[in-house]
Amino acid sequence: MSQNAEKVLDHFNLFREPEYQEMLKNKKEQFENPEPQDKLVQIREWTKTWDYREKNFAREALTVNPAKACQPLGAVFAAVGFESTMPFVHGSQGCVAYYRSHLSRHFKEPTSCVSSSMTEDAAVFGGLNNMIDGLANTYAMYKPKMIAVSTTCMAEVIGDDLNAFIKTSKEKGSVPEAYDVPFAHTPAFVGSHITGYDNALKGVLAHFWDGKAGTVPALVREPNEKINFIGGFDGYTVGNTREVKRILDLMNLEYTILADTSDVFDTPSDGKFRMYDGGTTLEDTAASLNAKATFSMQEYCTEKTLPFIGEHGQEVVALNCPIGVSGTDKFIMELSRVSGKAIPDELKKERGRLVDAIADSTAHIHGKKFAIYGDPDQCLGLAAFLMELGGEPTHVLATNGSKHWAAKVQALFDSSPFGKDCHVYAGKDLWHMRSLLFTEPVDFLFGNTYGKYLERDTGTPLIRYGFPIFDRHHHHRYPIWGYQGGLNMLVRILDKIFDEIDNNSNVPSQSDYSFDIIR
Repeated sequence: MSQNAEKVLDHFNLFREPEYQEMLKNKKEQFENPEPQDKLVQIREWTKTWDYREKNFAREALTVNPAKACQPLGAVFAAVGFESTMPFVHGSQGCVAYYRSHLSRHFKEPTSCVSSSMTEDAAVFGGLNNMIDGLANTYAMYKPKMIAVSTTCMAEVIGDDLNAFIKTSKEKGSVPEAYDVPFAHTPAFVGSHITGYDNALKGVLAHFWDGKAGTVPALVREPNEKINFIGGFDGYTVGNTREVKRILDLMNLEYTILADTSDVFDTPSDGKFRMYDGGTTLEDTAASLNAKATFSMQEYCTEKTLPFIGEHGQEVVALNCPIGVSGTDKFIMELSRVSGKAIPDELKKERGRLVDAIADSTAHIHGKKFAIYGDPDQCLGLAAFLMELGGEPTHVLATNGSKHWAAKVQALFDSSPFGKDCHVYAGKDLWHMRSLLFTEPVDFLFGNTYGKYLERDTGTPLIRYGFPIFDRHHHHRYPIWGYQGGLNMLVRILDKIFDEIDNNSNVPSQSDYSFDIIR
C-alpha cells in the first residue's frame, strides 16, 4: 500500500491511490451485486421526473433521510443549559454516544452526558438496577449540582417509570433525598429533538415549581418584573443567546435565560477543563416562576412548556426565530409592550443599518427562488426574511412540522406577492426534497450539512443553515437573530450568490464578460 510512516497521506489523497482504487473496484464487482450501468442511468434519470415525484409523495410507510433527530438529543441539549447539570439518559450507551458526538461535532466542544448503560438483560427485566447504580456513580464521579434524566427507545418500549425509579434510587442511597433529579420521558420513536427539548425543559420547570416531584410543597408565586427567555433547540445558541442578552441589556430589562447553553458550548482554551460552564442557576430556575412573562424564541420547541408556564400565571409570548427586520421588530415591540420600557435609540439605529444594507443588496436577491428545510421555527423565520429581501421561498419543508405549522407558513406566503408560487411541506423528508429540486428547480437551497448530498445530486447550491453543521466551522458563534443577526444572514446569502456568479462566469474569453470586480 502507498501509505507509510515517511509519507502519511490523508484520506482525501489516500483513497485515490491505485491500490485503493483497485480494492474498491473489486469490492463492488464481487460483493455488491451491481446492476448494469445503463440500467442504473435509466433509473436515476427516472427518479428526476414528475412521474417519480408523484409516486414518491404517495408513500406513507417509509421515511427516507428525515430532516430531524430524536427526542433525547433535544433533552440533552436542554439539560446542559442549567448550572452544573449532568444529563443522564436512561438507555443504552450507544445512544448517548450519538447525542454527544452530534453536539460535539457541531459546536466543536466536548459534551458531557452519561447513560444507565442498559443492555439485553435490562431490556428483559427492566432498568431499575441500572438507574440505581448509574445515579450513584454519576453523583460520586462527576459531582453535578443536578442530574437531569431522560429516556431512549429501549426504556420506553419496556415501560420503565422514571418517577418511581428515581424515588427508589434515592431510597437506596444513590443520591440524597433532597437532591434535584428532574426527569422527562422522551421516547425516541415519536416526535423529534425539538419535542425532547420541550419535554425536558417542562420537566425541569415542573420539578422546581411544583414541589420537586411531590417531595416538598409547591412554590407560591410572588410576581415581579423580570422576564424569562427560552431559546429553544438552537444550533446558533452561542451567538443568538448572547445577542438576545445584549438587546435585553440595552433595554435595561431584568431577565432570566432558561436553559442557557451559550457558555457550555463555547468554553475557552486557557488550561482549565470545564465539565460545566455557565447555565441557568438552580436558584434562578426556581425563581423564574415569579416572572412577569416568558418569551419563547421558537414556538414549536415549547408547545408543552409555554402552556405549562401560562397555567402558572405568566403571560407567554411565542416567536418563530426573529430573523431580519419584521421578525426582530415584533420581538422588540413585544419586549417594550410587556416591560413598559422604551425602545433605545441604539436598537433603532441597528434597524436602520439593516434596512440600509438590504437596500444596497436587494437587487441581487429579488426574484431568486429558494428551498428551505429544517426545524419548523427556523423555516418560518428564514422564509419571512427571504420575502423581505424579495426572494421567493418556493419549497419550505420540515419533517417535524405539524399541520398547525404548515397553516402558519401558508399564511405567511399569502401575506406577500413573493409567496404566490411557494409551497409548504409538513412531515416530508429529504428524499421528497430531492424530487422537488429536480421537478421544480430553485436557485439556492438552505439546510444543514446533509444538504450537501442534495447539492451534489441536483446541482442546487447549498447555503448552510440550521443543525447540524459538521463540515463548516464556527457558524454557531455568530447570531442570526436580531438586526445584527439579520445582517449576518444577508452577508451569508449574498456571498453564496456572488460565488455562484463567479463560478459560472470565469472561463477566459468565453464567459468572463460577467467576471466582475464590482458587484
